[in-house]
Amino acid sequence: MHRVLVIGASGQIGSELVDALVDAHGAANVVAGDLRAAATPSAVQFVTLDTLDAARLREVVAQHRIDHVYQLAALLSAVGEAAPLQTWTLNVNALLNVLELAREGRVARVFWPSSIAAFGPRSQRDDTPQATVMDPGTMYGVTKVAGERLCEYYFRRFGVDVRSVRYPGVLGSRTPPGGGTTDYAIEMFQAAKRGEPYRCFLGPDTRLPMIGMPDVLRATLELMEADAAQLGVHASYNLAASSFTPAELHAAIRRFAPGFEVTYAPDFRQAIADSWPRTIDDGEARSDWGWRPQFDFEGLVAHMWEAIPRDWPLPGSGS
Repeated sequence: MHRVLVIGASGQIGSELVDALVDAHGAANVVAGDLRAAATPSAVQFVTLDTLDAARLREVVAQHRIDHVYQLAALLSAVGEAAPLQTWTLNVNALLNVLELAREGRVARVFWPSSIAAFGPRSQRDDTPQATVMDPGTMYGVTKVAGERLCEYYFRRFGVDVRSVRYPGVLGSRTPPGGGTTDYAIEMFQAAKRGEPYRCFLGPDTRLPMIGMPDVLRATLELMEADAAQLGVHASYNLAASSFTPAELHAAIRRFAPGFEVTYAPDFRQAIADSWPRTIDDGEARSDWGWRPQFDFEGLVAHMWEAIPRDWPLPGSGS
């Protein structure tokens, strides 16, 4: 049984990954770390942790006898453009601190997520392959390319067992998204549930790869449990589920909320989205560790309609 630390446990993915890891390893073997308390199961220990504080990170790992670390703390694409230096510092140095622990033999395995933001305008945009030009136009994307190269380097140079996937846009239902370019999808569901119109910050025909949280969690755990000898990618695997446009999502949601209306007013995030892939080739993940998404587009829409709340709980509400 592994002893697991989730860094960024209060975030959109981290808050639900903690539960999935409890199911896999038991609450006594999972530690949730973040700058603020997460809505974690009562049996899971929460630790206040700034992953940029290498000494504190080392202390937590030793105290709790951690052997697997999931490093999720990051600033995302849209937010990152408002604070590029802060984005570089957090996204790169936090990963380096965890990789150094692994190099020193203090942890056995590391998970770190990359993103489709690592691609750029010169990348192949349809069926984007595992290996292609990567020239991101955002600081978030730059940090993901840098992180991928660091993961590869630490594997080749020091034998660190680090595993990673390039997440598409993530649709979750527990914690509000953190300022990404694909957040429109969750906002659209919430507006429809409230019976309100939605003003979309991307154009109607902007096709982007998306994935539901259940598939995110399953892919993450499956990769972390895969036999190392099966893995041919030691930076970040392409991961795909479905790709759709705001107009297609609007039409699908109208099957649940017939009167739902959407208008379009693209802002600075449109240029970011236009530099990303429209569809992803995840053949290597499928062949190396058997990845298959559970949800297609229609299934994802039905799942999200049932799962997403009308409004996120207010900070400090305890729910």
